Amino acid sequence: MSSRKLATTAFRLLMLLFVAQALASVFVTPPYPYAAGWLPAIAAAVLGIGLLVTARPRRAAVADRGPVEVAPPVTGRWTALNSPADRTPSHGTHLYGQTYAIDIVAAGPPGGAGDGRPAFRALWPLSRRSEEYPAFGAPLSAVADAVVVHAEDRQRDHRTRTSLPALVYLMVAESLVRSLAGARRVTGNHLVLDLGDGTYAMYAHLRRGSLTVRAGDRVTAGQVLARCGNSGNSTEPHLHFQLMDGPDLDTAVGVPFTWRGVGVPANGETFGTGERAGTEPGAEPGIEPEYGTDAPPEPTAKPEPDAESQPESQPESESVPRTARAA
Repeated sequence: MSSRKLATTAFRLLMLLFVAQALASVFVTPPYPYAAGWLPAIAAAVLGIGLLVTARPRRAAVADRGPVEVAPPVTGRWTALNSPADRTPSHGTHLYGQTYAIDIVAAGPPGGAGDGRPAFRALWPLSRRSEEYPAFGAPLSAVADAVVVHAEDRQRDHRTRTSLPALVYLMVAESLVRSLAGARRVTGNHLVLDLGDGTYAMYAHLRRGSLTVRAGDRVTAGQVLARCGNSGNSTEPHLHFQLMDGPDLDTAVGVPFTWRGVGVPANGETFGTGERAGTEPGAEPGIEPEYGTDAPPEPTAKPEPDAESQPESQPESESVPRTARAA
């Protein structure tokens, strides 16, 4: 185990200890001075700062290499969110190798009303079924010839966090718990591909039970690997995609990418790829898609929904995407 991996694990354990003793102190008086209860948090802060500082040279070296060109992981029409074309780190953090990560949600066919996604609501309904969103179940393909390093799809697809109460729950409680539980609980079902030359691709928030590959398999560009889902720290069904310089999310540094024929779409930009660029994602000729398309159009403004904020002293945690929770 590398020193960086050890430091990341120690940080998480110290934060778990701090939270546990804070909860316990509500019911019992701790057998030590009040100030001593902050020692785990202080130690975690020191580790977090150290992790941030020591990662800077690696991030600079990766940025100097320039973007890696790969094929898009989807076909059909999609809309970009939390894009590195607008800012880096795109999700407000370098944690989990997501400096240049992007979120994409499925868009409806050209000329349609809205994009087929149910509107964000202030109070009701509190949440919706993932099946109501056009991205749910859309096929995801290999961006290059690669070897599967990690493949996981046993976590459940939860209901959406697309109302104000549900979003507050995500930001205040769920995101913290998932962060303390580790990267895999943030990304949900996910897939990591070794593209060669020290570059790895990660697909997050996959649909439960949808993987068609397993670790060790060789895949070819364009091969369908899984389906889009709503697992992990996510507000609604979407794909979180990123390139990184290693397979371990705790230690990886983000690598800039560009999609062949698309580039890097900006926030809110809708793009089309593949033979079905004019159709809904997942819709084969002569086959009805498995999701509905009569949902109301999205509102003109949506609150920032991709939420996981932690104190500045921590080694940076996932922040809140605009409409879809990433990793």
